[in-house]
Amino acid sequence: MTKVVVQGGDLDGAMRKFKTKFARSGVPSEIKKRKNYLKPSIVRRNKKEEGIKNSRKHNRD
Repeated sequence: MTKVVVQGGDLDGAMRKFKTKFARSGVPSEIKKRKNYLKPSIVRRNKKEEGIKNSRKHNRD
């Protein structure tokens, strides 16, 4: 559970800290992953395509 202490009544700052901690914890991406089931073969295909795209991007020079 992500917790943030509000100091000096700065609620906006505490909300900003909470949002960043929550995003870094990986919960939103895990929720997106679990929303729809993907077959393992499709997951492998997507990873392979993304790797090819990244390698082309880095070798573009």
